[in-house]
Amino acid sequence: MQPPITALLRGQLDQMGATKRRLAQVILDDPGRVSRMSIQALAEAAGVSQASVTRFCRSLELDGYAQLRLALAAESVRGEPVPAEGDIAEGDDLASVVSKIVRLDAQAVTDTAQVMSLATLELAIDALSRARRIDVYGVGASAIVGADLAQKLTRIGRPCVAYGDAHLGLTSAALLGPDDAVVAVSHSGTTADTLDMVRTAKAGGAATIAVTNDPHSELASTVDHVLLTAAQESVFRSGATASRLAQLLVVDCMFVGLAQRTFQASQLALESTWRAVRHRANR
Repeated sequence: MQPPITALLRGQLDQMGATKRRLAQVILDDPGRVSRMSIQALAEAAGVSQASVTRFCRSLELDGYAQLRLALAAESVRGEPVPAEGDIAEGDDLASVVSKIVRLDAQAVTDTAQVMSLATLELAIDALSRARRIDVYGVGASAIVGADLAQKLTRIGRPCVAYGDAHLGLTSAALLGPDDAVVAVSHSGTTADTLDMVRTAKAGGAATIAVTNDPHSELASTVDHVLLTAAQESVFRSGATASRLAQLLVVDCMFVGLAQRTFQASQLALESTWRAVRHRANR
């Protein structure tokens, strides 16, 4: 099933080139109106050529402009939500800042759920379930998400370590083989350290999974399985939570899907690990 076009566009907006971004913005501003426009009218509205519109449709894995119009018309009928316009501005009062952050974060989670491929998620869970050992790679803010996944997998008895340091990660990756798996978390899909760790693990035969916002990134083209997020970050990218919340949704789905396969054993492991640490809350 094709995910909503508007969700895909919102998620990839930050990674788009100028021409594609202009087209995407015109569509996101009023999807219903664009569904009734000719290809010439859309090209003129975005200030691009008709050939650019055709290439834009193909980049979305659509047969052509007619299919784009049909998809947008269907979304309009379903009432796909259109987020309020505007990023955080210098003159915004605190109430507006909070409202915009909530809107961006909620939209990131909703859009990620819509673009997530269940077939790919199933394959990723298959790879993790077979793995003798699991490495998780993520640098900077993505390391927070990696640590969260590693902690969860460890609690259900899956040998897993998260690496935010490239030297340690590369050392571990060099020792992985066909019986192992790695999960790489990178919003942009271009983080050099993360790519180096993934390539090293892949060279040894490990199964590779990426959680990224850009389906056309170098990371996405390197790994075996790509799980997409769809987060449009705010002007304060380094502090934005939208991308991390989208990533956390994806890793939660992987974790729960994996735990469900050994339901009773996972429940027992969670209870055992909880008992092991609960007394420390009283110290």
